[in-house]
Amino acid sequence: METIEVNKQSSIKITGSKILYFDPIEVSALHDADYIFITHPHWDHFSLLSILEIKKDTTVFITTKDIVEELLSIGISEEYIIVVKPEEHHSLKYLEFDTIPAYNLHKKHHPKENGWVGYLVQFEGVIYYIMGDTDMTQRSKEVRCDCLFIPIGGTYTMDCLEAASLTNHMKPKLVIPTHYGYVVGSRKDAEVFQKRLDKDIVCKLFID
Repeated sequence: METIEVNKQSSIKITGSKILYFDPIEVSALHDADYIFITHPHWDHFSLLSILEIKKDTTVFITTKDIVEELLSIGISEEYIIVVKPEEHHSLKYLEFDTIPAYNLHKKHHPKENGWVGYLVQFEGVIYYIMGDTDMTQRSKEVRCDCLFIPIGGTYTMDCLEAASLTNHMKPKLVIPTHYGYVVGSRKDAEVFQKRLDKDIVCKLFID
């Protein structure tokens, strides 16, 4: 595995030969991002201030269409923006990724018709699934990965019990719960999630 960091919510950093960020918020001014993936435009996933802290002149942005205008407004060139929608496959120089639909089943916070996504990323021999804000969908049950980043906070996504059930079904080698301890959900939810997992699944908690 490469180096993984989660600073809060779904703000993830994966460091290998290249540096990947997903939904960065409240990050340090490192200007080290090779790729920045955005799942959807909600404020706790998309922060222009954070993007300005980590972007370089050559940073590639992977995003849904409803964020493009704001990226252009801070001087990001169109040539460095890849616009995605659900169920696509993209092959880049250093990685490949698929876009997995991310939406709520019975809540209105993340409608399916918005076309928001999670990312299934193949990077340096490891398959990472960053789910974004979603419930347990039939499509998510079909995904296989080595490392799973799954929202557990409830209210806007699946809760810790639903997330544990899905994780046990998917059987990743490593799971990292996200989307708690900031807007909704707590460390206790993460601990309940961890206890409900099958014994052969490694779980790492980053968020207090």
